[in-house]
Amino acid sequence: MDHSADIEKTAGTVDISSRSSSTEKGSEPVVPIPIPPKLVRWNQRIENLSGLEARGITRVLPDQRHAASAFGYIQMALLWFSANISANNLAVGMLGPLLFELGFLDSAMCSVFGIFVGSSATAYMSIWGAQSGNRTMIVARYFMGYWPAKIACFLNMVLMVGYGTIDCIVGGQILSAVSGGSMSLVVGIVIVALVSWVVAVFGMSIFHVYERWAWIPQLIVLLILIGSAGPSFNTSLPNAVQGSARTASRLSFFSLQLSVPVSWAAAASDFYVYYPESTKRPLVFLMTFTGLSLAFILVNLIGIGLASGVATNPAWEAANDVSSGALILAGFDGGGFGKFCGVIVALGVISNNIPGTYAAALGCQVLGRYGKMVPRYL
Repeated sequence: MDHSADIEKTAGTVDISSRSSSTEKGSEPVVPIPIPPKLVRWNQRIENLSGLEARGITRVLPDQRHAASAFGYIQMALLWFSANISANNLAVGMLGPLLFELGFLDSAMCSVFGIFVGSSATAYMSIWGAQSGNRTMIVARYFMGYWPAKIACFLNMVLMVGYGTIDCIVGGQILSAVSGGSMSLVVGIVIVALVSWVVAVFGMSIFHVYERWAWIPQLIVLLILIGSAGPSFNTSLPNAVQGSARTASRLSFFSLQLSVPVSWAAAASDFYVYYPESTKRPLVFLMTFTGLSLAFILVNLIGIGLASGVATNPAWEAANDVSSGALILAGFDGGGFGKFCGVIVALGVISNNIPGTYAAALGCQVLGRYGKMVPRYL
């Protein structure tokens, strides 16, 4: 993905011009929209910054993509693995025992199978990025039509903003818990949001480099969390509900676990548009599915384990009464090193926040030619 920086610069100011994309022609009349010269010059200066992605929803032509490589396929799996081993997904796993009152085994089974189904849908949508060179919501125009695709795009923007909000809140909760309350929740939220914004603004080349390495400290602290909190996991926790209520809880938690990985389906192609057309679709599907499912299964099982120990561990019960972020920190068993690990976990939500923020920005341009005038970085 390192070759994409030069490619991105060739887009120039296409994204703020009045020209419609090839998918818009025939659906909307091409009417020139005047843009003040000062705004054009200001936009060009910003887009000429080193490493900044200028391209928005304009199709990436075959001769503008980087060469195929074996590492390119590995990068696909790393991207999704890095983006989803985050604290917000830990919090989702906790809901099995805590909200739906399921036992450890039932929660784990619903989680694993739900993740497999949801990841399959996202992996299927990911194959269209390299094949078409278009973003996911542009591809949706071919599936749904020009105007219906706008509805899907708007809903996807709401979804991405919602997940971004959750990321910032969970990260802020952990940072606040680490500081012992001296840092307010609001300050923690602002820190997570600002770092996410900076990386998302610079775009694809910086994004891929960040995700390529961000998973390493996250995986290390999660393994430490397993070692520290694992002895308190209540793997024999039974279901607290029976009969039809148990069935309803199983279905609800399965659906929740399915919905989280499938929420990436509306952005799955966005990150593969610089791959060549010769990219093998089965490998794209496999690597995307692998990265998603491994990440979600790992963090959700840890979340289920933490929640299962709340009933038998008074310290965890007290932490859970404060927030899910405090419960995660309690799993590290306190101390200076535990707080350090908590900070790493909190900052890990940035990896999850960046692709959603990036996709939501592209959605603004898909909504119409007026939205397309707005540069992607805004």
